[in-house]
Amino acid sequence: MEISWREHIESSPDVLHGKPRFKGTRIPVSLILGYLSSGMNNKKILEEFPDLTEEDIAASLDFARYLAELEVAI
Repeated sequence: MEISWREHIESSPDVLHGKPRFKGTRIPVSLILGYLSSGMNNKKILEEFPDLTEEDIAASLDFARYLAELEVAI
């Protein structure tokens, strides 16, 4: 399944101080990425957050990939 994060993730300064979140929710992308990195599976995440979809979870990974490709000087 090919997912574009731009279809599922948004950011606006008046919600969550501009942190990326899933469209139409106040669920930050970083929260879901944290759950995934700790080993939580999609089924459990969807049980905890019924407003999300499998596509939203896939979009969070696509967003992380996008951020990892940005060139920054450390």
